[in-house]
Amino acid sequence: MDSAPAIDLAGLAARMHGWMSAMLLIMAVATALIAQLHRRERHALFLSGLMLSWVLEQGSMASGWPHVLFQSLALLCGAQFLLREVGGARSWIDGALLLQCALLPGVVLLGGEVALIAGFLLAAEWLLVFVVHLRLRRRRILAHAIPDASEETAYLAASWLLGLGAVAVLLDLIAPWLWHPAGMLAELALPLFMLGLALALIASNSRARLGAERQTIELDQLMQNRLAEAERKFLGEAETRIEQVTERERKRIAADLHDDLGAKLLTIVHTSESDRISTLAREALEEMRLSVRGLTGKPVQLLDALGDWRAEVVSRLGQANIMAEWKSPAEDIIHTLQARSYVQTTRILREAVSNIIKHSGATHCTVSCAVQDADFLVVIQDDGQGITTEQEGRLDRGHGMASMKSRAKQMLGQCLVESGPGWGTVIRLTIPL
Repeated sequence: MDSAPAIDLAGLAARMHGWMSAMLLIMAVATALIAQLHRRERHALFLSGLMLSWVLEQGSMASGWPHVLFQSLALLCGAQFLLREVGGARSWIDGALLLQCALLPGVVLLGGEVALIAGFLLAAEWLLVFVVHLRLRRRRILAHAIPDASEETAYLAASWLLGLGAVAVLLDLIAPWLWHPAGMLAELALPLFMLGLALALIASNSRARLGAERQTIELDQLMQNRLAEAERKFLGEAETRIEQVTERERKRIAADLHDDLGAKLLTIVHTSESDRISTLAREALEEMRLSVRGLTGKPVQLLDALGDWRAEVVSRLGQANIMAEWKSPAEDIIHTLQARSYVQTTRILREAVSNIIKHSGATHCTVSCAVQDADFLVVIQDDGQGITTEQEGRLDRGHGMASMKSRAKQMLGQCLVESGPGWGTVIRLTIPL
C-alpha cells in the first residue's frame, strides 16, 4: 500500500522525461533551421547540439563514461552557444573543452570517486560560463556612450534565465542523492533551462525580424521622400532652365525689335512727308517700345510707372480739350510692378483714354491711384454722356472694354465698368502687387 504513490510518481517522472525529450528534439530542429536560415544566428547550432546531447544522455542505457561523454558534449555546446552570443568565443576555450570531451570519459573508467569529481567539475564550468556570459554582456552595454534600453532589458532577462540555469545545474548535480522520483524530477530542471534558452533565441529572432521590418519600412519611406525631393528638385531645375531659355529668347526678340523694326519706324517718323503716316509710325514705335519693355522682364518701380502714365494720360486728354485731374498715392511707396503688369496696365489706360476721347463727350476726367493692402487701385471717372447699351455692344465688338477686362484678368486682377446715360463712366482697375 505504501509503495503505490512512489510508483505513480516515478511513472509520472518517466513520462515527463519522455515528453521533455520529444520537446527538446523539436526545439533542436527548430533552432537548427534558424541557424541555417540566418547567418547571424549560426551559433544556434550549438544550442541544438546542447539539446541533442541531453536527449542522447537520457537515451543511453549504460551508465558511467557514456553519461559523462554526453555531459561533456552538452557543456561544450552550451559554452559555445553562450559565449558566441556575446562575442566571447576563444580558440583556447574550444581546444580545452574538446580535450575534456576526449579525456574525461576515459578518466571516469578508472572508477572510484572520479565520476563524482567529474560531475562537480562540469557543474563548476557551467556556472563559470554563466558568469562570463553576463560579464561580457554587461561590458558590451557599458561600451555604448548612450545606454540602449533594449540591451538593458535583454541583460536583465539573461540574468534571470542564467540564474535559473545555475539552479538547474545544481539540481542536476544533487539529483542522484535525492529520493528516486524526486531525483528524476530534479533532472528535468536542466532541460527546462535548455527550452528557456531556445525560446529566448526564438523571441530574439522574432524581435530582430520585427526590427528589420520596421527599418525596411522606414528606409522605404525615406527612399520615397528622397525620390520625391529629387523629383521636386529636378522639376525646379527644369523650370529654371526653361525660364532661363525663355528669358534669353525674350531678350533676343526684344533686341531684334528694337534694332530692326524700331530703327525702320524711326526712319519713317523722320522722313515721311505725310503727317498721318508719321503719326501712325510714331504710335507704332511707342507700342513697339512698350512691348520691348515687357519682353525684357525687368520690374518697374511703381513711382516711375505712375510718372509715365500721368504724363501720357494728361497729355492725350489735354490734346482732346478734356481737363485731366491726376491723383497719385504718397511718394514714399516702394512697391514694384512686374514688366508684364506694367505693359498690360499701360494698355488698359490707353484704351480707357481712347474711349473717353472718342465716345464720352466729356470735359473733365479724374484719375485716382492708390495702394491698398497688396493691391494697386486705379479709378478713372469722366463726366461724359455715359455708355448706352448700343455703344457698349459696339465697344465690346471692337475689343475695347472686353480687351481691358481680359488684360486685367491675365494679371489676376479685375476691371469693372460702371456707366449710365447722362452720368458718365467709372472704370475701376485692381491689380495685385
